[in-house]
Amino acid sequence: MLNILRIITIFPNLFDSFSNIGVVGKAIQSNKVSLSVHDLRNFGVGKHMSVDDTQYGGGPGMVMRPEPFYKSVEFLKKSQNEKPYVILTSPKGNTLDSKKINQLSKKKCIYILCGRYEGVDQRVQDLIVDEEISIGNYILSGGEIPAMVIADSLIRKIPNVLGSSESTLNETFSENILGKKKEPVYTKPRNFKGLVVPEVLLEGNHKKIDDWRKKMRK
Repeated sequence: MLNILRIITIFPNLFDSFSNIGVVGKAIQSNKVSLSVHDLRNFGVGKHMSVDDTQYGGGPGMVMRPEPFYKSVEFLKKSQNEKPYVILTSPKGNTLDSKKINQLSKKKCIYILCGRYEGVDQRVQDLIVDEEISIGNYILSGGEIPAMVIADSLIRKIPNVLGSSESTLNETFSENILGKKKEPVYTKPRNFKGLVVPEVLLEGNHKKIDDWRKKMRK
């Protein structure tokens, strides 16, 4: 079961609010998970601590160099005595879905490398990456938002992180509802602008409520 997440990025400050607010923040504060963010530039090359350079063969944009990623991962592995599963955020990676999150949640320690610019030197994938992951068929400015998506999805799977142990059992895409979409949900008021809460939810008959929920799942 996952209990260590390390994120390597050139923009560590982007994760300040992410790691202090909501479910993620509570999980970290209650020691349910250890999440740390590391500045790739600390492992840069030369006096300017470079992390990118021009492409061999020509082409627009810069490519992230292999040395900083390699050195950062090796440093963390040795200093923390860890054997991580290393993920690279990439638009050409395996698409993230509920099945993939379930698989990853069984890993004890995960490092997430955030790609940027025109991509990451292929030797990073060849030498240290276990899997490339995409969060969808579109392009973002960098891998930080995908890293947050992956981390948030994984942290929610950790036992006792959510307020109710049943929260992950009946949510959209959960195995408990056979991959169907979650039924509509309602709260107060009973009548809002002429739209009323279905009567079955007000009767207190749990079998009828359960039947209604199953029927409403699409």
